[in-house]
Amino acid sequence: MCQVFISADPQLYAYRARSVRLHGVATSIRLENLFWQVLQEIAARDGYSVAQLCTKLYDELVAEHGAVDNFTSFLRVCCTRYLALQLSGEIPRDARVPVRSITLGPSAALLAH
Repeated sequence: MCQVFISADPQLYAYRARSVRLHGVATSIRLENLFWQVLQEIAARDGYSVAQLCTKLYDELVAEHGAVDNFTSFLRVCCTRYLALQLSGEIPRDARVPVRSITLGPSAALLAH
């Protein structure tokens, strides 16, 4: 079992910090390269830069929950959820389909727990 995981390219789990401006405030976000790649894919689908996507996610999280406790962890969950929803078929693998155009069905709620 472990070989499936330990055979991953070490560059995927190497981390990188990027500075992102959230409403004019420079914020440093430190994520593993794999998560930056997934964020880039999500952003590209909707015509955003990664910084624009991060700002949009931050704003929507604040609007929904009123506060952001751990934005970096939230971004990791977003990436993992995106990949899981692709596997379940809730998000098409066709990158030409913007994420913002997708309405999730009831089966997506199972991924929330």
